[in-house]
Amino acid sequence: MHDDRSLVEGRLRRVLDERIRPAVYPESVPLDVAVWHAPGEPVPVAEGLAAEPRPIEVGTRWGAPWGTSWFRVTGTVPLAWAGRTVEALLDLGFDEGMPGFQCEGLVYRPDGTPVKGLNPRNQWVRVGAPAEGGEEVRLHIEAASNPVVLGHPPFRPTPLGDRETAGSAPQYTLTRMDLAVLDETVWELTLDLEVLGELMAELPADSARRHEILRAVDRALDALDLQDVGGTAAAARSRLTGVLAAPAAPSAHRISAVGHAHIDSAWLWPLRETVRKVARTTAGMTALLDDEPDFVFAMSQAQQWAWVKEHRPEVWARVKKAVAGGRFVPAGGMWVESDTNMPGSEAMARQFVHGKRFFLDEFGIENDEAWLPDTFGFAAGLPQIIKAAGSRYLLTQKISWSRTNPFPHHTFDWEGIDGTRIFTHFPPVDTYNCSMKGSEIAHAARNFRDKGVARHSLAPTGWGDGGGGTTREMVAKAARLRDLEGSATVTWETPADFFAKARAEYRNPPVWVGELYLELHRATLTSQAQTKQGNRRSEHLLREAELWAATAAVRTGFRYPHEELDRIWKTVLLHQFHDILPGSSIAWVHREARATYDRLARELNGIVGAAQRALAGRGDRELLFNSAPHGRRGVPAGGAGAPVAEGATSVRPREKGGYVLDNGLLRIEVDGRGLVVSAYDAEAGRETVAPGRAANLLQLHCDFPNMWDAWDVDEFYRNTVTDLTGVDGITAVEDGESVRIVRSFGTSHVTQVLTLPPGERRLVLDTEVDWHETEKFLKLAFPLDVRAERYASETQFGHVHRPTHTNTSWEAARFEACNHRFVHLEEPGWGVAVVNDSTYGHDVTRTVRTDGDGGTTTTVRVSLLRAPRFPDPETDQGVHRFRHALVPGAGIGEAVREGWRINLPERRTTGARDVAPLVAVDQEAVVVTAVKLADDGSGDVVVRCHEAHGGRARATLTAGFEVTGVTVTDLLERPLPQAPAPAVDGARVTLSLRPFELTTLRLRRG
Repeated sequence: MHDDRSLVEGRLRRVLDERIRPAVYPESVPLDVAVWHAPGEPVPVAEGLAAEPRPIEVGTRWGAPWGTSWFRVTGTVPLAWAGRTVEALLDLGFDEGMPGFQCEGLVYRPDGTPVKGLNPRNQWVRVGAPAEGGEEVRLHIEAASNPVVLGHPPFRPTPLGDRETAGSAPQYTLTRMDLAVLDETVWELTLDLEVLGELMAELPADSARRHEILRAVDRALDALDLQDVGGTAAAARSRLTGVLAAPAAPSAHRISAVGHAHIDSAWLWPLRETVRKVARTTAGMTALLDDEPDFVFAMSQAQQWAWVKEHRPEVWARVKKAVAGGRFVPAGGMWVESDTNMPGSEAMARQFVHGKRFFLDEFGIENDEAWLPDTFGFAAGLPQIIKAAGSRYLLTQKISWSRTNPFPHHTFDWEGIDGTRIFTHFPPVDTYNCSMKGSEIAHAARNFRDKGVARHSLAPTGWGDGGGGTTREMVAKAARLRDLEGSATVTWETPADFFAKARAEYRNPPVWVGELYLELHRATLTSQAQTKQGNRRSEHLLREAELWAATAAVRTGFRYPHEELDRIWKTVLLHQFHDILPGSSIAWVHREARATYDRLARELNGIVGAAQRALAGRGDRELLFNSAPHGRRGVPAGGAGAPVAEGATSVRPREKGGYVLDNGLLRIEVDGRGLVVSAYDAEAGRETVAPGRAANLLQLHCDFPNMWDAWDVDEFYRNTVTDLTGVDGITAVEDGESVRIVRSFGTSHVTQVLTLPPGERRLVLDTEVDWHETEKFLKLAFPLDVRAERYASETQFGHVHRPTHTNTSWEAARFEACNHRFVHLEEPGWGVAVVNDSTYGHDVTRTVRTDGDGGTTTTVRVSLLRAPRFPDPETDQGVHRFRHALVPGAGIGEAVREGWRINLPERRTTGARDVAPLVAVDQEAVVVTAVKLADDGSGDVVVRCHEAHGGRARATLTAGFEVTGVTVTDLLERPLPQAPAPAVDGARVTLSLRPFELTTLRLRRG
C-alpha cells in the first residue's frame, strides 16, 4: 500500500486516462452517415429533415464557416447487446477547446422531435436502457459549422467573424459516428475516482482525510484488473464506499448548485445563431431533468425564451412542461443580460419591464433576482431600478475579474445613489461555468470572504455559450459532493431558494455604496461607436415617439402604436446585451446592428411625425416641438409653439489668428490651430480654459492592450500621446455662428464645426472623423480652470460622483469610466459641464500648475474612437459624427438640462395650433423621463420622473386632461400599496422626492 501522494495521483491519472475511461464504452459498431449541406442561411427543421443527403465517411472534412449541415445517421443495434445500455456516440469534430466556441448540433428523431444538443462534453444520445437488440436507429443532426473565431492563440485578427469575409473552406473533420454499449458501472467508477482524486488534491498534505482517500483509491486500483475493467469495476467501487459515505463537517461551506448555461445573446456568433444555441441547450436540459430528479436548471434572458417559443415550438413545448414541474426556472427578470453602464434610465427600467412581464405572462412566475453573471460592472443607479421592478436580489460573478483590487465581500448589501439597498452575491467559485471539479468546489470554500457570519454560496453549473449546459457527469459529481467529508456540501437549488437561505443567515451584511466598477474591459465604453450611437439615438427616439403618440392619442384620438413600440423596445433592449452595446462582438453582429438601428430610426421618426401632424393640424405657422424635459426657446417641455428669438452671435477674426465668437454670454477664442484657448463667461467674469492650455484638443494614443482587444484599454496607453494640432484649414461659416476646422493625421481626416448659439451659454462642437487608423485611441480634451476633488457623471436616474485624485488603488484603477449625457465639475458657485449626444467613455485628471498662478487644472477627456482588430478586424473604420458641448458656468441643473437638450434636438414643422404639454412639472430638479399610455391598453397615462439634482424636491405635476385618480406604481405599472398616496387636487399632483428618487404615476383619465 502506498502513502506517497504524488505516486498514487500519478497512478490514478494514468489508469483513468488509459484504462477506465476507454472502458466506459467497451463495444461499438459504426453507423451509416449521410449529409445534406444547406445553402445559405439555416433552413426550417422540416426542410432539413426532408432533404436528401449524400453518404459521407468518418474522417471527411465538412462545414463551411457559418454553414449548416444536416447529418442522417442510421444503424441497427446488434442482437448481442440485448439487455445492455446502448448509446449513439456522435462526434462532429469537436476539439478539446471550450464548449460553445466551435461546431454544435441538435439531434432530432425522424418525426421532428428534438432529442438533445451535441457538444464537445456531451456527444451521446441514449438509444436503449436496456436495449432489446435489433432496434433500427435513425437520427438527424442539425449541425452548425460555427468557426473557432477566438482561435489558438486567441485575439488574433481573423476574417471568420463575418459570413461575408469568412470564405468557404471546411472547418471540421467528422470524427466518430458509432453505436456503443455504455458500461454504467465503469462510468460510475470514473466519477467516484474523479471526485475523490480531485478532493484529495485540494486537502492539506498532512490531513488525515487526505490519507484516508489516498489509501482507499490505492485499494480500489489494486482491485481493478486492467485487462478486465468492466468485470472488476464493481469490486473497485466497493473499496471506495467508506470514504464516499463519510459525512461533511457541520461547519462545511454550503454550495447551492444551479444548473446553468450562460449564453451570450451575440458575441463570437450572430444573433441568428444564438437562437439555435438556446434551442440546443434547452432541449438537452429538459432531457437531463427527465433523467435526474434532483437537478435544477435556471435560464435567464426573456429574449432567449421568446426565441425558443417563436422559432422552435417543438422545443418550447418541452420547456413549458419542465417549467410547470418547478425545476426549469426562469431567472433574472430582464429582457437580456444587458450592459448596465451605458443603457439610459428608461431603457434600464424597460429591461426589467419586458423581462419580468414575459415570465409573468407565459408562466405566472415573478423573479426576485437580477441575474447578471457576465456584465462588465454595475452602474450606481441600478439598485433603485431593481427594487422598482419588484425584485430584491442581484447575482453577478464578473467583478472577480477585476485586475487591481479584490472585492472585499461575496455577500453584501449594495447601496445605490438614492439609498436603495439590494442584497447581492458574487459566487466565490469565480466562474459561471462551474463543472463540479474538486478544485472549483474547494476554491469556493477557501475564497468565500464572509466566513464566520455566512456559509452559503451559489455555483452556476454548466457549460455556456452553446456548450450545452449541465452534463450528467456534473450531476453525478454533485451527488457525491452532497455530504462528503473534506468538501463543501453541494445541493441543487433554485436561485430563489439560495437567496432566501443566504438572506436569512446574514441579517446584517456589510454595505457597499456606489457603483460596482469592473477594473477590466474599460474600452467597452468606446469600441464600435456606431453601435453606441444607434443605442443612444434609439432611446431618445423612443421617448419622443411615446410622448407625442400619447399626447396625440389623448388630444386627437390618434392610434397609440402599442404593438409597434413594444416590438421596437424589445429590439433596442436586445442590442443592449453585454457584448453588443459594449462593442465586443464580431463584425457580423455590428454590421447587422447598424442596419437595425437605421430601420428603427426610420420607423420611430415616422411615428413621431404622424403624431405631431395630428397635434399641429394643417397650417403654415412655424412650430417648434420640444421633447426635452425642460423648456427651450420659449416652448414648454413636452409642448409645441412658435420659437422665440434669443439674441445674436458675432464671429470675427482673432488678432493672433483664428476667430472670436461672442453672443454676449460667452466669448470663445479659437486660435489658428483650431483650438479653443479661451471660453470666457461674461456674467461670472471667469475664464473656463486653464491658463496656457487649449480645449477642443484631439489626442491620439497607441492602443494595444495585453489581451481582450475590443474590451480592454490598459493604463500604459497614456505613456505616449500625440496632440493633433496641425490644421488644414480654419474658416468662418456663413451662418454667422460657427467656425469650421479641418485636420489630417495618419490616414484619417477630421472636420469640426464649432458653434456658439445665440442666447445660450454653450459652445457646440460637431466632429466628423473619417477614421482609418489601427490600434489607436482618439480622445477629445478639455483642460479646465477648475479645482475639483470630485466630479459628477450622469447615470440612470441621477448622477454618480467620482474622485479626480488617485489617493488609493481603487481611484487609480478607475482611469476610464462611463457617463451618460454629461460630466460636471464645480467649485462653490461656478461649474462646467461637458455634454454629449452619443459617447460614454471618458477620463478626468487633475494637475497643479507649476507656473503662473499655481492653480489646479482639471482635464475632462471624451473618448471618441478606437481601432482594435479583434474580434472585428475593421472596428470603427469609416466616417463618424459626434456632437459635444462645453457649458461654462453650469451648475448641476444646467448640466442635466443641456444633456437632455443635446440628445433631443428641437423639431420644427408647420401647423395650425400650439400644443400644450400632456403633463407639466413646475420644478426643474424633477425630470420626466417617460410619458406614455399604459401597457395594458386602458388608456391611462403613465408618467415616470425622478429627482435629478441630488437633493430633496417638492414639485407639482399638472396634467393637461381630466384626472379621475392617481396611483403610484412599480415599473410594471402595478399599484404599490406601501407607497404613500400623492396629494391630488383636480389635475394637479403634489410630489415630494428624496435625492435621486424615481417614481411612476398612473393617471386615470375622465
